[in-house]
Amino acid sequence: MQRVGGLWERIWQHENLELAFCKALRGKRRREDAQEFAARREENLERLAEDLSAGTVAVGEGTQFTIYDPKKRLITAPCFRERVLHHAIMNVCEPVFERSLIADTFACRRGKGRIAALLRARQFAAQHACFLKMDVRKYFDSVSHEVLLGKLARLFKDVPLLELFRRIIESYASAPGRGLPIGSLTSQHFANFYLGPLDRLVKQDLRVAGYARYMDDFGLWEDDSRQLTVKMGQVTEFLGDELRLTPNPPSYVQRTRQGMDWLGCRVYPSHMTLNRRSRRRFAHKLRVYEAMFAAGQMDECELQRRVESLVAFTRTEGVSSWQFRRSVLEKPSRRTDSDFEP
Repeated sequence: MQRVGGLWERIWQHENLELAFCKALRGKRRREDAQEFAARREENLERLAEDLSAGTVAVGEGTQFTIYDPKKRLITAPCFRERVLHHAIMNVCEPVFERSLIADTFACRRGKGRIAALLRARQFAAQHACFLKMDVRKYFDSVSHEVLLGKLARLFKDVPLLELFRRIIESYASAPGRGLPIGSLTSQHFANFYLGPLDRLVKQDLRVAGYARYMDDFGLWEDDSRQLTVKMGQVTEFLGDELRLTPNPPSYVQRTRQGMDWLGCRVYPSHMTLNRRSRRRFAHKLRVYEAMFAAGQMDECELQRRVESLVAFTRTEGVSSWQFRRSVLEKPSRRTDSDFEP
């Protein structure tokens, strides 16, 4: 793919910054820094444009907190001004990233997403006898700044834009020269783009019959388990040599009829169900919400909102979960996590 130029000035044009502001404000209207920025909107956008054009825009400002559901992760939430900056960048650069990706990569893309990835996996499971499931160990923390910047330089021409990419990437490090913060828009696109060479290896060089990736979770489908085992070694070697990444054990080859755990579901050739972890999480969180309501820590409207959000996750298109949901919702207080294990 040819390098793309002529993007830099478009990022700090007023129309683009206005659009970025509107996108950054979605779901953040109650935040104090969002309200302060919005109160002096025109002045703040003008100053942001000036800082961008001068190459002096501040990056790396935000807050960090830890979440524990579904697993422990450190989240880095950028300040509102930087959220506007990230949206301004991606308004212009997202189409370039999009053209660099193959069709069967599903994270952070319009018209794709988790449900589309699951349906694609079920399609491959119906067509092939075996699958290989892999993901990357501590993916966001393991991304090499040097490798990422090198790949960005082969995609974009504008020197000021590449310098801004460098400053954003190097403003965070989980270890020297490594890591992307979880929680920022640019990180999502950088992380998805970083594994593009893996997609091309699998599809063009290894010529795998079926392949789908959602961020760093990916599956390969074929009819010969021995061939998949060989390709698992080739993928592992490529990840280490070219991308400085390590697969998260255990990577495994299995028959599709036995089901593949992926993106919160278990994928079979003919259907999908919630996997064990999702079932246990659903039952546990429902009991927690009911206990909080009983203790007066939330009102009925808040309880309904949280339960609706919890149920929405189980209503994934093509996933058989109605009987499970009913069994939990009817008698949640009498059940334990073990009642919902397959």
